Amino acid sequence: MRKIGLDVGDKTIGVAVSDALNITAQGIMTIERIGIKKDTTKVLELIKEHECDTVVIGLPKKLDGTDSPQTEKVYEFRRKLENKLKSSGMGDVAVEYYDERLTTVMAERVLIEADLSRRRRKEVIDKQAAVIILQGYLDSI
Repeated sequence: MRKIGLDVGDKTIGVAVSDALNITAQGIMTIERIGIKKDTTKVLELIKEHECDTVVIGLPKKLDGTDSPQTEKVYEFRRKLENKLKSSGMGDVAVEYYDERLTTVMAERVLIEADLSRRRRKEVIDKQAAVIILQGYLDSI
């Protein structure tokens, strides 16, 4: 089964999905944040659509390893998503964190090297960060 990776931000959620063999991650979309209920519903739909058994959420820790204000928001997102998975009969889908420190910086470098304009980079940076999060997770397992 596939894995789905999420880069959860205040305005958007970058989404990536693994291939069927769990070797590579591909960015599939960026979700514009509406509200946590609708956002988790959209993620649930993507989990079903891509037949995922694991959700990997990037955990934004400070460089010293302590929690940041954004970390707390990601904890809350995970709680809501897990509740929604359980209530929809998908409680067997694992939800895991992956340390996402510096993934946005890495994503920005990749996009600059690909010679994307500043405007285009802004459109795809969260999706690229999700790819880096999921690929890091895949490489670690």
